Amino acid sequence: MSKDIGKEKILIVDDVETNRIILEEIIKDMGEEPILAESGEQALELVRKWNPQLVLTDISMPGMDGYELCRILKGSKKTKNIPIVFISAFDDPKDIMEGFSLGGEDYITKPFIPKVVQARVGVQLRLHEAKRELMEMNRRLQISVSEQLKQMEQEKKNILYAMANIAAQNLDYEKAHMDRMGKNCRILAQGMQLSPMFEERISDTYIDTIELAAPLCDIGNIGISKEILQKGTKLAAEEAAIVQNHTNIGAKLLKDIHVNSDYNDFISTSIDIAQYHHENWDGSGYPDGMAGEEIPLAAQIVSLMERYCTLTGKEACSREEALEIMKGEAGVRFNPDIFKICCKISRQLC
Repeated sequence: MSKDIGKEKILIVDDVETNRIILEEIIKDMGEEPILAESGEQALELVRKWNPQLVLTDISMPGMDGYELCRILKGSKKTKNIPIVFISAFDDPKDIMEGFSLGGEDYITKPFIPKVVQARVGVQLRLHEAKRELMEMNRRLQISVSEQLKQMEQEKKNILYAMANIAAQNLDYEKAHMDRMGKNCRILAQGMQLSPMFEERISDTYIDTIELAAPLCDIGNIGISKEILQKGTKLAAEEAAIVQNHTNIGAKLLKDIHVNSDYNDFISTSIDIAQYHHENWDGSGYPDGMAGEEIPLAAQIVSLMERYCTLTGKEACSREEALEIMKGEAGVRFNPDIFKICCKISRQLC
């Protein structure tokens, strides 16, 4: 059968040839394209081939009856939206209700009255087209909303990074220091992923996330006076307490960011890092005096890499010198197992 452009394809399923011919002529008179099947089994093949806009099916047929055909079509994701109209010589309410319960849209009785058939078919075609257009509108709307949300979340990220860079400058750090932090945390996390001790806790997504979140570790310093942060002499107790509060300021700032579910891991990891990257392995750190595995893993990684980047950057130590200094701090300031991995992959660090 030729595929006529602009015509709706209507599948007619009936084991009686006379009925198929009558319905074929009725559908042609509507200006639509009839497709004929003499059994439920053949109908399934034609549905896969032609993807009709409507199915007119007899109920009582040898082999697969109309109800079973409907059940199969409505049970498939690809065909569940095709409207099905039952045709039968019987108009028992039980038969009609059975068809509706299976997902059928309408019911036409024999003998056929052409104008009635055309009217009911026309209604179903219009409803099907309206539903298709609505689904397409919803699809486009979802894409549009999703793209707008992604753009909004990226803008929020950009603002966070801008604030983190200002906070780093207040500490007299260059932007390159924060970039190194992210990259080195990624390298260390990748090394940890290869260790049986950490492989179940570190996924590829976790590695991507910690690289993005690590530069936000000191974002809370944006709320601390630049004069205190850059004070050349030892801080007074009151000033030290103010500086230490940057962990709480940073965590609060990040908690107040409302984000799409796609960014929940990023924000939650960033919060852990901002609040707890100054906690020490032996419990001597701040703000909560956490110890050992109480400290979130991301904060443990950032704590170690922040120290490494500071020693090899601002304090101009060589890689070997930095690791030697940190060796004395392992088990006190850092997780000793993570430090061992850091030593093994240290040549990869930037």
